[in-house]
Amino acid sequence: MARVPLLQLNDISLTFGGDPVLDGLSLVVQPGDRVALVGRNGSGKSTLMKVMAGLVEPDRGDVIPGPGISVGYMEQDPDLTGFATLGDFAAHALDPAEMYKVERAGAGLKFDPARPVETASGGERRRAALARLMADEPDLMLLDEPTNHLDIEAIAWLEGELRQSRKGYVIISHDRAFLRALTRATLWIDRGVVRRREQGFETFEAWRDTVWEEEDTQRHKLNRKIKAEARWAVEGISARRKRNQGRVRALQELRAERSAQIKRQGTAAMALEAGPKSGRKVIEAQQITKAYGDKTILRPFSLTVQRGDRIAFVGPNGVGKTTLLNMLIGQDSPDTGTVTLGTNLEIALFDQARDQLDGDMSLWDSLTGDPEMRVSGKADQVMVRGVPKHVVGYLKEFLFDEAQARAPIRSLSGGEKARLLLARIMARPSNLLVLDEPTNDLDVETLDLLQELLETYDGTVLLVSHDRDFLDRVAATTIAMEGDGRATVYAGGWSDYLRQRGQDDFAGSVAPAKKTAAPEKPKAASKPGLSFTEKHRLDSLPAEIARLEAEIGKLEDLLGDPALFTDNPVKFQKATDALVERHEKLAAAEEEWLLLEEKAES
Repeated sequence: MARVPLLQLNDISLTFGGDPVLDGLSLVVQPGDRVALVGRNGSGKSTLMKVMAGLVEPDRGDVIPGPGISVGYMEQDPDLTGFATLGDFAAHALDPAEMYKVERAGAGLKFDPARPVETASGGERRRAALARLMADEPDLMLLDEPTNHLDIEAIAWLEGELRQSRKGYVIISHDRAFLRALTRATLWIDRGVVRRREQGFETFEAWRDTVWEEEDTQRHKLNRKIKAEARWAVEGISARRKRNQGRVRALQELRAERSAQIKRQGTAAMALEAGPKSGRKVIEAQQITKAYGDKTILRPFSLTVQRGDRIAFVGPNGVGKTTLLNMLIGQDSPDTGTVTLGTNLEIALFDQARDQLDGDMSLWDSLTGDPEMRVSGKADQVMVRGVPKHVVGYLKEFLFDEAQARAPIRSLSGGEKARLLLARIMARPSNLLVLDEPTNDLDVETLDLLQELLETYDGTVLLVSHDRDFLDRVAATTIAMEGDGRATVYAGGWSDYLRQRGQDDFAGSVAPAKKTAAPEKPKAASKPGLSFTEKHRLDSLPAEIARLEAEIGKLEDLLGDPALFTDNPVKFQKATDALVERHEKLAAAEEEWLLLEEKAES
């Protein structure tokens, strides 16, 4: 019996002036679909999701939910007008008997349902919107950046809930680890075209690169053909004017085809330049402490930061990561202990609240009004790493167009605000880069570039982030703030920290270790068995093994073509690398299955 689709989009087109955001899009979301919606910042991901939710009317086409199907959308900026508390908003339209669902989501996502709406932060409002969606349990969940403003524990809870859910969902997220763990299909929106691939986010980047390579090859062939036809037109048309008007028209059509192609958006031309070298010892903290009233933020803690260190701070929201960071760079004072800054420091700060950006200012004024970027006597130029540049030209390096230069900052998306702040801090040389939640809202390509810049940056980096993938790529040292004022230093990034803690899963990994009260008798050792996470992993591994075997079969068929190496050596190499990778993953998955199966049997 055929399944009834959750949602159908038929021939959807939408334009907000300029190039189309969506053009002739048709797609179907089936029950149980777990879809990553990816694309560059500004490509139209959120717009497409709002079309799917029925919140934006397309210029042409139909949006058809399945009969009796409920569609829920998590808004990035929810309207809480008319609600007294976050819990009232989250429980709207729920039966009173189901209020426990909101309380459960509140505990998992770490928001207080009793919090008055007028005192709630933007992050708390977003968590309330996410809790509302999870409590409603619609047949199709549309999640726009659900991990923003969540700490790693809350991300763990949400990931577990979605992994167990039988509902369909579409996710926009910058968190690669989150997308890799949850998705089985990918929608890629690029220049108004939406492509679908029946594989999760893990394969997206290789797929994207292959598509772009093929596109570049076709464009190169078209340019060569136009060049050859143009040469013929110049050299031979006068002698054959009447007989060859058809060939002239064909040349004009080729040129029109090239003009009609929408240029692929480039990567932001970001660059980091280290200033004069700092002293070898950048920061020396000795036995520093901090408390607010009865709440202990930091017990006696000492740390030496050397030039070139890459240090990440992890822990639950509200545990004090930003407070510790501010004490280390001299923006806040410890209650006791001392912090000594090294010599010749030039600090660049990326703050998670974007407080350096005034929403009422234009992008132009935000840059030219910065005293450290101002060029004397040149109202249209900014100083970029010691070189004057036209303000619009510099904005274009960060993927802003000329029309945006005079727009107010408040009109920007979250990703665009992050890029503007990066433009400001990267304009000046620095030797101590302080990044507090830099990854929120940035697209995959910009995150890749930022990571590459940090790898080659000849300075020191202090980083606060909940993005596990980014932490693994950047950090050489991790400081875990584990509650009750404790801060512990671990070597390596996020995965290294987990291994040192003896954990296989990130869920609950930064929660305080449980202590046995003195009067209690020691408990008998528990019998070996599977944890909830291990049981779920054991259940999911057979499907993963089957998928890997199928992918290996396809790659072997592809490499069986004797002409592939000579005709397309790039594709041959990619397929070879992919085959080796799949075999390694298959061996690891089979080994993991055997270990878990043995543990389950014991």
